[in-house]
This record gives sequence, C-alpha cells and structure tokens, in this order.
Amino acid sequence: MFAGASTGTLVVFGLIAAALVLFVTEAIPNDVTAIGIVVALAALEPWTGVSSRGAISGFANTATVTIVAMYMLSAGINATGLVERLGVRLAAATRGSETRALAATVLTTGPIAGFVNNTPVVAVFIPMITDLADESGVSPSKLLMPLSYAAILGGTLTLIGTSTNLLASEFAATLLPRGPIGMFEFSALGVVVLAVGTAYLLTVGRRLTPARIPADADLVEEFDLDEFLTHVRVPPGSDSLGTPVSDLAERTAAGATVLQLRRDGTGSLAVGSDRRLRSGDVLVVHGTPESVESLRAERDLRTLGDREVTDETLANATTDGVLDKALVPETSTFVGETLAETRLREVYDTRVLAIRREGELLRTGLDDVELAVGDLLLVRTTPESAAHFAESGDLVSVDAEGLDRLLDADVETVAPLSPRTPVAVGIMVGVVMAAALGVLPVVIAALAGVFLMVVTGCLTPSDAYGAVSWNVIFLLAGVIPLGLAMERTGGAALIAEGLVATGAVLPTVAVLLLFSLVTGVLANVITPVATVVLMIPIAVDAAARLGTNGFAFLLVVTFASATSFSTPVGYQTNLMVYGPGGYEFADFVRVGGPLQLLLAVVTTAGVTLLWGV
Repeated sequence: MFAGASTGTLVVFGLIAAALVLFVTEAIPNDVTAIGIVVALAALEPWTGVSSRGAISGFANTATVTIVAMYMLSAGINATGLVERLGVRLAAATRGSETRALAATVLTTGPIAGFVNNTPVVAVFIPMITDLADESGVSPSKLLMPLSYAAILGGTLTLIGTSTNLLASEFAATLLPRGPIGMFEFSALGVVVLAVGTAYLLTVGRRLTPARIPADADLVEEFDLDEFLTHVRVPPGSDSLGTPVSDLAERTAAGATVLQLRRDGTGSLAVGSDRRLRSGDVLVVHGTPESVESLRAERDLRTLGDREVTDETLANATTDGVLDKALVPETSTFVGETLAETRLREVYDTRVLAIRREGELLRTGLDDVELAVGDLLLVRTTPESAAHFAESGDLVSVDAEGLDRLLDADVETVAPLSPRTPVAVGIMVGVVMAAALGVLPVVIAALAGVFLMVVTGCLTPSDAYGAVSWNVIFLLAGVIPLGLAMERTGGAALIAEGLVATGAVLPTVAVLLLFSLVTGVLANVITPVATVVLMIPIAVDAAARLGTNGFAFLLVVTFASATSFSTPVGYQTNLMVYGPGGYEFADFVRVGGPLQLLLAVVTTAGVTLLWGV
C-alpha cells in the first residue's frame, strides 16, 4: 500500500500513528494531543501541505462553533429543571419494578439525547437511576449501562444529536456535490437504530448486563472498606486524654486518619472539631491495619475489634457529616490534580475514603492519586460542602436524597421549574425549526439561540461558558486539520485504494458494512470525533473509486462513529457510568460488542434501502 506513497503522505501517516498511540494510551490528555497535532502539521508544512492558517482552521469550522453553541443551549434547557422533573416522574411511574425501570430509563433518555447534549442528561439521571435501582431491589449496574447506551442511541436521531453528526454535515458540504445535512435528514434511520437498540437492551442486553454491585450493598461493602475502617477507644489514663480531636484528624500516622468522634451515641466530624478526648470516647479511623496499629500505639488507644463500621456509623442522621458517592465530571476543576492538591479535606471538610476507577478500587495512598474524568469517589463530607459541589459541578453526587423522601415530597419542592422554562423551551424549538426549515444555517440558528437564552435571562454568560466541554472543543479543532492533511497529501486516496480492492471480491453492500465495522472499532479506541475526521475522507474517496453513492458511505461512517458501545472510553457517557456501575472493561465488550455488530448490519441495510449505493 505504501510503495507509491509520497514523502508528505508518509509524514502525515507518521503523525496519525503517533496520535493514535497517544489517544489509546492517554499518556497525555487527548485535547493536548490534538494541540500537538496542530503544531506538528504547521511546522511540517512543506510535507503536510497544511499552513498555519489551515492548522488552526478547526477552531473556525462551523461544526466546532455549532457544538460550542449546542453545549450552551443544553445548559439553558437543563437550568429549567425539566430534566429533574422528568426524573422524578420517571421514578414515581416505575417504582418497585425492574422491568418498568429499565424500559422507562431507555425510552426516556434516548429521545432527549436527540436534542439536548447527553452528557449533562446522564449526569442528572445517574443519581435518580441509582436510587431507583435501590427502590426496585436491583443492582444499579443493571440500569446504568443501558442509561448510557440509550443516550448514545438517541444521538442518531437528529443532526444536533452528537458532535460527529455535525462534523459529518460539514464534510458532506465540502467533499460531496451537495449542501450540509438537514436537521432531520437521517432521522428515519435514527428511529430504526434507536428502536433496534432499545429492543436489544430490554431483551438480550438485559441478560448480558452484569449485577456488579449487589442490590442491598451499603457503601462500606460496595467499596470493600471493611479492612480499612476501624473503631478505636480512648481508655482511662490514655496519653491522648485532653487532646483536641482535630489534632488527630490532621496528624496522621503512616496514613491512618481519624474521621469521626463518637460520644454518648452521637457522632461528629473529627476535622475542625474543638472537642477534647475523654475516657470512653470512640474514634472511627480510616487506614490500613498497619497504619491503624501505628496510630493506636502512638496515641495510646485500644482497638475495638468486635465493633463493625457501617454506613450508619459514618452517615448517621445525628452526625454533622454525610457519606456520599461522587462522580468526577469532565468539567470538574479537580481533573488532573492529586487529592492532596485539591485540598478537599482542608477547605471542604471532605475526606475521600476510596476511589473506583476502571473496575479497580483504590483505598490506600489516595493523596497521591491524580483525579481523572469518570472516577467515583466515596467521600465523608458535610451537607454544606455537598451543596457546594452540586452548585459548582466539580463533583456530581451519585447518592441522591432517599427515593422515598423524594417521591413523598411535593414535586414542586424537589424538582421546581424555572419561571423562564417556557422561554427556554421556545428558544430551543425555534432553533431546531429554523435549521430544519432552512431559514438559517444550523450554526447561525444555534448562535441566535444562545444570544436569546442570555438576553432573556435563561442563561448567564458565566454559565454558558462554563457549560462548554472545552477539552472536547480543542480535541475537535485539533484533529480536523488531520483530515485536511490526509486529502492534500493523497493519504486518504491511498487508503481508499486499498479498501476499494475488496470491491473486486465483495459486493458494494459488503464493502459498506466493512467500513462500518472498521469505523466502529476505531471509534471505541480513539474517540468518535477523531474517527469521523479520519474515516469520512477515506470513505468518500472509496465511494468515488467504486462509482457508488458517496453520501451513503459518509452516513455509514457517521452512524458507526456515533454508536460506540464496546469500551468505556469510546464515549463520554460510558465513562460516566463506569464507576457508579462498578463495571469491568470486559462488561462493555460483552454487552456493547453484540449491539455494535447488530447496529452495523442494521445501519448498512438502512442506508442501502433509503439512499441506495
């Protein structure tokens, strides 16, 4: 294949190979890799054919600008409280039934994701689904993966459903003799994909999805902390008598930390406490058995081996602290910082007891752990700090209020709607209709919607900018020039020529299916955005060489990129449910792999029937 390749083609292939390695290994963040691509393409212009202006053209790309605007519009809709209100109604309707809970989760999330960015939707629904699973007596693992998959499926319904759809529209306008893709141009196929995916999740997928977290597990059991939480008592005559509790909380011995003081049947946080130790006081200590023994010997304390530390111990209603599970979202300011650098303990009276990451539990040496998107933290915190995290978005609570209390309360109290809800919804409908009817290009319609959201008070400027996942935007803007370099150096044509060779032995429909399968594999490894940028130019070139419908090949690549189910890193929502569901990597392969193969066939058949090849 590379025998006739030019020097420029080989240079671009080398850059792509380096980028793929960095995307897969995540040695550096993907958005930083994308910035490196921009620099390399411009620095190597004599070979890549991409000037400095071309290298940064991704930032001015209409798809990039549209995606920024859609993040903001989604934030305006989320601020109305409609999603929370829908979650409460969902919980009330499905209470106590696993079947109804699963069906409602999938059937509700999918349609929403067709119009609103699915990442915040999934973030809002995770606590609801977790509580719903508890109320229904099922493992949350059985519902959270379908939640993510339904959000992914819903993205195929409209042009604005996912960033890959918008990118594909841009490619359709530049690589094919036609304009951008219409708002609902492929919605018929999207409905079929959503229907088939839903049927799979409710039948085969339901049986394949594992119950990783026991339905009745408390948090201590869920994070396997039995050996890392210990009661110690202050005996008469102890050297620690009169010592401030906060002194023990702040001065650790070999990693052991005092979390709570229990006196007269009540508990209080140790951090910041001005109480002094008395004879008979009981302390709850977090640490390895060795570190607890070191603390016990240093402070002249006694271990209470016959008393077990449970959820109720740490989160009893009489204490001034709460035990919670918290997810690290992609917008968190804590991402990339070690726990020590976040100063959660000092500033927010919050102690991280364990971290669930990619199927593993981290329970020791946590101060040196660098937080990543998707980490699930077991925290001991205060109600005030929990409220702050919810407001700032730095951490997303996965253990929401008790479902019984939520459902028994007035819905207007627990899920109030903003007075500007009709305005925000009207603006969103106007954006969709203006783009669908061709009154305005989708990018202008989206920007107009953002303008109206802000001037009508539905969205503040700071909330608008804060809603954008800038790492995704930089990734998008950074990889777009790669497609440009592939075209200019002949790289896309060279790969297309190799794939076209399969047309000598395979029918066109089979070649179309092959593109779907290859694209799906790449999307699960290097992100859907990068995959669309690399594969669409190749697919369109291959279609031209085969003398077939280029738009059909473009659509197959688009749908295959947008439906990446087989790994937790292929799509952001998969990463979000990875920790809360207690999943292992192989779970996504086992449940998502068959779904991806099924949809590859369905999509190929649908494109062939609707658009022809």
